[in-house]
Amino acid sequence: MGVRRLMEFLGNVVPFVSEMPKLHNTRGEEVTPDSNGPESLYFFKTGMEPHIGEVSYFKVMSGSVKPGDDLSNADRGSKERIGQIYACAGANRIPVDQLCAGDIGCTVKLKDVKTGNTLNGKDTEQHFDFIKYPNSKYSRSIKAVNSAETEKLMAAMLKMRQEDPTWVVEQSKELRQTIVHGQGEFHLRTLKWRLENNEKIQVQFGEPKIPYRETITKMARAEYRHKKQSGGAGQFGEVHLIVEPYAEGMPDPTTYKFNGQEFKMNIKGREEVNLEWGGKLVFINSVVGGAIDARFMPAILKGIMERMESGPLTGSYARDVRVIVYDGKMHPVDSNELSFMLAARHAFSEAFKNAGPKILEPIYDLEVYVPSDFMGDVMSDLQGRRALIMGMDSEAGYQKLQAKIPLKELSNYSIALSSLTGGRASFTTKFASYELVPNDIQQQLIDAHASEEEE
Repeated sequence: MGVRRLMEFLGNVVPFVSEMPKLHNTRGEEVTPDSNGPESLYFFKTGMEPHIGEVSYFKVMSGSVKPGDDLSNADRGSKERIGQIYACAGANRIPVDQLCAGDIGCTVKLKDVKTGNTLNGKDTEQHFDFIKYPNSKYSRSIKAVNSAETEKLMAAMLKMRQEDPTWVVEQSKELRQTIVHGQGEFHLRTLKWRLENNEKIQVQFGEPKIPYRETITKMARAEYRHKKQSGGAGQFGEVHLIVEPYAEGMPDPTTYKFNGQEFKMNIKGREEVNLEWGGKLVFINSVVGGAIDARFMPAILKGIMERMESGPLTGSYARDVRVIVYDGKMHPVDSNELSFMLAARHAFSEAFKNAGPKILEPIYDLEVYVPSDFMGDVMSDLQGRRALIMGMDSEAGYQKLQAKIPLKELSNYSIALSSLTGGRASFTTKFASYELVPNDIQQQLIDAHASEEEE
């Protein structure tokens, strides 16, 4: 009875499609929901059903759709032929011959249609983007209890993400973890339940690792000779280099000091590398007198880059470093690219350790929307999480609190905030920058990494 009364209310109150405000496509153009207009469908949901597979739900934005229609996907560039179409009545699907502008329906067995895609008829170029997914608020690493089921787990999660795009699956090469992001603890518990009960895969959640970075704070120099003799042609390469902190816009050096003496620097080559993990490496060739052939410089740079992928403190990526190769030695027979690559790796590692290395941690901009009654508790909790309060404001009856907070401290923040406010607060985050970690935390991270290496 309640459902019938609700439907009667909707029928009496909700406007007919022709009375609705005009729709706009992604180009800002008005689209009239006219059944005689050009054919255009927007897919807003994907379901997975046993023995059927994908069920794609859509709204007819304009025109009308019939079984057998050939449509093009505005998002993916593919072609689709519509099979049987259905009107939806709860869990029931009713086959129909046609759906018109404003109607909601579904179809099955489409080849390449995802949630949020637009399908158009001939000579139609509409594109809609109505769904704005919220940012993730809770993350956990995930792995199969039985490692043999890892591929099966990934396939199952990708399939489930088609049903719920707010489940975000990330395979992190840097952290060597698979991380799943969601809207909260219950959201990820639902994912775990479905994996274990529907897909029969036992999984284990864990704490996601933090993508720290390493950098240096002062100049240091080092040299390393790689020499190997094993009969016949051997290996020989010697590299002398300087490392120093780099900041955007720094001028190239003209001199350097060593053993109390100042030497003029003759720059013969310079390469600036934008690192894929953020920051830069500036590589300068200042070798004079033919001590190292120019043909070995790419190998020296490669050796340095490989070492920057695993910093000496915690194995994290290194960034914002300038390296100056100023001298070295080579052998007319034994020197080769491998020799200089290995020599550069060792020399860079030694210099980095002596250059005041520091660990950087990711800092996020945080906005918390909280009722005034809970403002004190929320601020106190944030201060205990090493957050820096940036400002406060009122918005839509709530207090908006702005802060900068380390990613490490956001790990369980959604649970803590819900507990503090009875579920009445919400928050958003956005990556801001990398900043130095406090000395005590740096030592903890170094000790933890050393323990992992011993294991």
